[in-house]
Amino acid sequence: MSKIKELFNESIKLKQLVLADSDSVDNIMQMAELISTAIENGNKLLLCGNGGSAADAQHLAAELVVRLRPNINRRALPAISLALDSSTITACGNDFSFDDIFVRSLEALANPGDVLLGISTSGNSENVKRALLRAKELDVMSCVLSGCKGGEIKSLADIEYIVPSNETGRIQEVHIMIGHALMESIEDKLLENGFI
Repeated sequence: MSKIKELFNESIKLKQLVLADSDSVDNIMQMAELISTAIENGNKLLLCGNGGSAADAQHLAAELVVRLRPNINRRALPAISLALDSSTITACGNDFSFDDIFVRSLEALANPGDVLLGISTSGNSENVKRALLRAKELDVMSCVLSGCKGGEIKSLADIEYIVPSNETGRIQEVHIMIGHALMESIEDKLLENGFI
């Protein structure tokens, strides 16, 4: 019982630390502004990550495509997780490299003006790193959610937030909290602007 309470307390303390950091709220608002503007301009959000971060990418894309809040009925918004298609992922991993699974899909689906959201707990996911680098070449803006001091993807995105922790579970818990705050903020901005 005490271990479970300890985990809850660690999660609460980390979220309070993030909330007290003015950069976290500013960065989430900047991400929301970037993504909502892209959507208003006819572009889309692409998301990528591995493991639990792949699940977060799918989860957050669904919040825009379907809906997040049951009291807000609006049209579907364009968001795609690059970790959805098992045939494409495994073919690319087999024929090219697992490190290129997101680059390949990004090249196929991205247009200039789109936004890529890369999620990496460690900040060292090579396939997320390569996607961020390719995004720049494709004129795709990018955002990052990471932890562990940012790892190798630190400073590769236009906007980033690095969760101040080295604990995978706690970082992922903050990522999904930030993700929900981000999706609600995007929806609010689009509602305020009369887009939806």
